[in-house]
Amino acid sequence: MLDAPLRARLDAPLARAAKALDRSWISPDRITTAGLVLGLGSAATAALQLWAIALLLWLISRLADGLDGPLARLRAQRSGTESGAGGFYDITADFVVYGTTVVGVAIGASAAYDVSLWPFLLVLLAYYLNGAAFLAFSSIAERHHRTLDDGRSLSFLGGLAEGTETIIVHSLWLILPMLAWHIAIGWAVIVGITAAWRIHAGYRALR
Repeated sequence: MLDAPLRARLDAPLARAAKALDRSWISPDRITTAGLVLGLGSAATAALQLWAIALLLWLISRLADGLDGPLARLRAQRSGTESGAGGFYDITADFVVYGTTVVGVAIGASAAYDVSLWPFLLVLLAYYLNGAAFLAFSSIAERHHRTLDDGRSLSFLGGLAEGTETIIVHSLWLILPMLAWHIAIGWAVIVGITAAWRIHAGYRALR
């Protein structure tokens, strides 16, 4: 829901940052890898209940995730060629980070505050349904030439839960781990609604 207005505000600053990072030894894939490693570090430190460190690693990880795309587009404009490999790696890394950070918070919060794990299982289920819906739509839309081009590698159907909301929610349960399971219940509902909307909208768009 917040991705489109935020992208409108951040596209220019991120493009300038990408130009500053445009060095031969820095590649979009290396930035993606850095974001992946930092995200996994956030999950691990959350599981160890090192909440402040986990939050810092999470936010830097998401910053890296915001920079690999602009750098890839800058390189593609200069070379005149574009490969889908980077976009595939980026979205796969995002899914790995999202899933492992949910598990890390669940482990840490349950150990520290003796909370139930089932709300986090609901979040993972909602992520699974949501991811299946938008990835299936993107693949089939490409095949039938009905892509939605917003500059990203995949065709994204909008919804209540997008990247910006994910960053906010994952940050919240690292800031307030004692309330993480409450946040997880609400987040699972929102992501579930988004998944249902994407299934409905995707089916109608492809008819």
